[in-house]
Amino acid sequence: MNIKTIMVAGSGQMGSGIAQVCAMANYSVILHDLKDEFVEKGMQTITKNLSRQVEKGRMTDREKAEILNRIERSTELSNAEKADLVIEAVVENMDAKSQLFKMLDELAPEHTILASNTSSLPITEIAAVTKRPEKVIGMHFMNPVPVMKLVEIIRGLQTSDEVYETIEAVSKKLSKVPVEVNDFPGFISNRILMPMINEAIYAVYEGVATPEAIDEIMKLGMNHPMGPLTLADFIGLDTCLYIMEVLHEGFGDDKYRPCPLLRKYVKAGWLGRKSGRGFYSYN
Repeated sequence: MNIKTIMVAGSGQMGSGIAQVCAMANYSVILHDLKDEFVEKGMQTITKNLSRQVEKGRMTDREKAEILNRIERSTELSNAEKADLVIEAVVENMDAKSQLFKMLDELAPEHTILASNTSSLPITEIAAVTKRPEKVIGMHFMNPVPVMKLVEIIRGLQTSDEVYETIEAVSKKLSKVPVEVNDFPGFISNRILMPMINEAIYAVYEGVATPEAIDEIMKLGMNHPMGPLTLADFIGLDTCLYIMEVLHEGFGDDKYRPCPLLRKYVKAGWLGRKSGRGFYSYN
């Protein structure tokens, strides 16, 4: 299956990063979102990232211009008719993703692969709303996309071998390391990471130690580059809560029960870096 044009649906932090690495790998890219200002914000992020590479001498101004020229802006979902692969990177919500995949299934050509950058939701359930479940797959990039090497590739119940092999090849062309995972709640990355973050939040909740102490212990004692509470703020506490709820519901096991302090912070609007306040203050 030959992939030439990739549409990225969603131009936020993850979507803009995915669009950037696709354009850097010589794919024609369509960066799509609901409004012009969202797309422009995504393009500004990409431009800023590339400018940093030019400043560091890793890229020329000409190369930067060529990469940006490979990205087409879109606010019309019908542009999916030009794509060989669509990578969805919208909000981590099943209703939103299902609705988008239903529309993409109607608009995209028959050969087009539909991939989701979901970090925890079942690919099989997303695929079930389409008439091409064999062409639906999970392609979970890590944040920040231009830096992190891993792509978790998640097979749904009906994902074909050909589609898996195509996405594996695309991931390698993006200079990523693809790792195959089966379709279970949270896959591997978040099934292991999120309970660790949740347990760190319980340690704060129970007064065992301060966020600073917990992060320092995990950095110096376990050689983690970033402490779990700093990482939670970076990911977004609302996203952490949502993933814990997916794990709790999906497995029905109380070891995945979200910490009450996490719920409290989210209700207070303390979402981490993006809101200026989480376990740490970013003002």
